[in-house]
Amino acid sequence: MTHGAGSRICGLALLIFILPLACTEQSPVRPLDAAFLAGDAPYLEPVALSSYAPPVEASPAQHEFKGRLRFEVTPAAAKSELLVDRWKIAAPGREYAQPPKFDFGFVQVDDRLVPVERGIVRGDGDSWDWIVGPGRVWQEGSDGGWSRASLPFALIEKNANCMHQGVLTFLYRGESEVSRVAYQVSHETCLYFQFDTWGTGTAARESDAGIDRAAVAALYRREITRRLPVKPIEALREDYPDLDPESFGSDQDIAPRDMTVYGVLVRGVHYSGGCQTRHGRYPYCDEMLLPSYSLAKSVMAGFALMQLELLHPGVRNARVTDYVPECREAGGWEGVTFEHLLDMATGRYDSAETDVDENESNTSRFFLSSTHAEKIAIACTRYPRKAAPGERWVYHTSDTYILGAALAAWWRKKNGQSADFFGDVLVEPVYRRLGLSPEVATSRRTTDEAAQPFTGWGLVLRRDDLAKLGGFLAIGEGKLGADALLDPGMTRAALQRDPADTGFRARDGNFRYNNGVYAWNIAEYLGCRKPAWIPFMAGYGGIVVAMLPSGIVYYYVSDGGEFRWARAVAEAHRLAPVCHD
Repeated sequence: MTHGAGSRICGLALLIFILPLACTEQSPVRPLDAAFLAGDAPYLEPVALSSYAPPVEASPAQHEFKGRLRFEVTPAAAKSELLVDRWKIAAPGREYAQPPKFDFGFVQVDDRLVPVERGIVRGDGDSWDWIVGPGRVWQEGSDGGWSRASLPFALIEKNANCMHQGVLTFLYRGESEVSRVAYQVSHETCLYFQFDTWGTGTAARESDAGIDRAAVAALYRREITRRLPVKPIEALREDYPDLDPESFGSDQDIAPRDMTVYGVLVRGVHYSGGCQTRHGRYPYCDEMLLPSYSLAKSVMAGFALMQLELLHPGVRNARVTDYVPECREAGGWEGVTFEHLLDMATGRYDSAETDVDENESNTSRFFLSSTHAEKIAIACTRYPRKAAPGERWVYHTSDTYILGAALAAWWRKKNGQSADFFGDVLVEPVYRRLGLSPEVATSRRTTDEAAQPFTGWGLVLRRDDLAKLGGFLAIGEGKLGADALLDPGMTRAALQRDPADTGFRARDGNFRYNNGVYAWNIAEYLGCRKPAWIPFMAGYGGIVVAMLPSGIVYYYVSDGGEFRWARAVAEAHRLAPVCHD
C-alpha cells in the first residue's frame, strides 16, 4: 500500500443488464493511514495536505508526547519534482530533495505540540537548515490506539533566505514508541528555486530531562494570547459591506501560484488570506514560516539605528571609518555616516540606474560567501566613490550589511566584546515587546566566529508579525502605547510625515527612500489633487507591507517578482481616504 485513494463503482453491469441501480462510492482510504506509517511501503506521490491535519471526527490524543524526536531520511526515500531552478542549484551531486537529520525536543501543551528549539536550527549537509513550528496531536479511530501528531516546518536554504514550507506527521504511543515519519513540501517563497519533495524517515523517541516543560508551555501560551485577532479575508465583506475582499491579494495583481499569504489590518483586526499550495490549503496558516528578504532592511537595520538613536542621540551621525576597519583601509569612505548607509546614499556605486548594481550582485561572492571577513571585504571595496555622501540613492544590500557590521562594532565598544547588537538592541527591547514570533529572534548570520547578522536580509516571520510590524509603524509611529521604542524623528521621516526630511528620490519621481523605508506617491492612480505618499517595506521576489496614513496595513508575501498593490490601496481608500485635498 502506498497512500490511499477513493474508488468509484459505476458498474459495467449497469450497461450490460440495464438494471435500475445507482452508482455507489466507496469510502476513501485516508492517505498516510496507520498501515502506511507503520509499514515500509514507498511514498510514491504527493497527497493533499489535508492528510496532515486532524479530520473533523478526531478525538483528543490519548498519549502525551514528551522528549525528543529524531529521524533521518535516506536518499532513496526522498522523492522530488523540480519546478524552477534559475541558478542551477539542483546540480549533480547536491541532493536538494533530502532533508537534513531531524533532532528536536517537544512539549505537549493541550492539543498542541510545541518545539523546544524555535527559529533557525542548523542542519547537517550543504543544502538546508530547519525551522519547526507548533503543530497538533489527536486520535483517530482507525489508528489502532496510537496517537497522531503533525508539525509545520520549513527548509531554509543555507546562507540564504528562501523558505520551502512543509508538513510532517507520525504516530506515537507510550513513552518511546513511534512510527516512521512522513513529510511533504508543496510550497515555497523563493523566486529562483521551486520544487515539491516528499518522503519518509526512520524515527526514534527519547526522553530529555533537560527540557523545562513548564517554561516552554508558559511561553507558548503567552505567545498565542498576544497574537492579533484574526478573521478570514472574506469577513471584510461582513464587517465593512462597502469593501470588496477580492481587491486584496487579487489574482489580477499576483498570480495565485506565486502567492503565499496576504492580509489587511483594519482597526485592530487582522483579515488574512492565501495559504494555498500546489496540493491544497496549508494546514497551519498561522504558523507558516515566511522569509523577510529586504524587509529586514526596514525592521532590522532601520529599527536598530532608530532604537539606538533614541537611546544615544547622535549615533546616526557616527562615521563608518571609525567602526569598520575594512572600509577605512579601502579608502573612499570618508564622511559616510551610519545614516548614509541606512539610506544607501554613500556616494559609492558603479551605475546610478535603478537596480543595475544590485542585479549584477545577485550571484556574486558577497551573497555566496558564508564568512564575515569575505563579505565585509567585498562590501567595502566593490563600488568606487563617485559622489559625495548624502547626494544620491543607489540600492545596495552591501551598504546595509556594512551598517550591521558598524552597529555591531559600536555596540561592542560600549558594552564589551561579547555584546550582540541584534539580541540586545532589537530582540529584547523591540521584537519581544511587540509580541513577535519567537522565530524572529534568530537571524541568518555568517558561519564563522564573527556570527555577523546579515542585517539586510535573513529574518524569519509569520503573517501575524507582518501585520504587527506594519501597525507598529502606521498606527504607533514607533511607539508601543506611550513608550517610544524608536527615535520619533527618524520614524516620522521614514513614514513621510516630516516635510523637512522626505529622504531620497528612488527609482523615479514617484518613489522615495528614507531610513530603510520606501514611499510611493499614489496620487495619480487615485486622482488625488495633492501628493499622497504611502510608505511601504519591500522584500525580494514580491514581499510588500504597505502602511496607509489611516493606519490600515496591507501586506502580501509572494515569489513571482511582482510588486502590485495599488488595487488594494484604492479599495482601502474607500474606507479611510488616502487623498487629503
